[in-house]
Amino acid sequence: MTDFLQLARSRHSVRGYSNRKVEDEKIDRIIECARLAPSAVNRQPWHLYVVKNDETLGRLHRCYDRPWFAEAPLCIVVCVDSDAAWVRPGDGKSHADIDGAIIAEHICLAAADLGLGSCWVCNFDTARCSEILGLTPSMYPLALIPVGYPADTTTPDKHRKDTDEIVTVI
Repeated sequence: MTDFLQLARSRHSVRGYSNRKVEDEKIDRIIECARLAPSAVNRQPWHLYVVKNDETLGRLHRCYDRPWFAEAPLCIVVCVDSDAAWVRPGDGKSHADIDGAIIAEHICLAAADLGLGSCWVCNFDTARCSEILGLTPSMYPLALIPVGYPADTTTPDKHRKDTDEIVTVI
């Protein structure tokens, strides 16, 4: 296993994949890491679709028409159920998107730990995706996460704000 700081430094959005298939053992490990993600009041309002069937992948690619997206041998669709999510009583804030974001990042970090690349895709045709997956009205797709072996294995430089720009100690 990788040191977490090193993992956080190396994980990045991959936008180019080799044609090598992802082994089932690695998919299982990613899903187990995702399953262990925390959620508000432990509601776990999510459902993951692991899409590796070529026909379904082809249909899913029409939700986000980018050549690099179509290169990935599998895509994990993170869906959340707005009816199952915890809602903060004080202001009515639903935690569906927050919980979905947590599980999505668990997926991306687990993939990186296994030498795989991934990328959050949030700008996609959600209505088409919902139709492809046959989602109920309360369940909606939050993110598409293509997963695969990166075509380019170099880690790009991360441009991040300095700590003093984002942290206030009081």
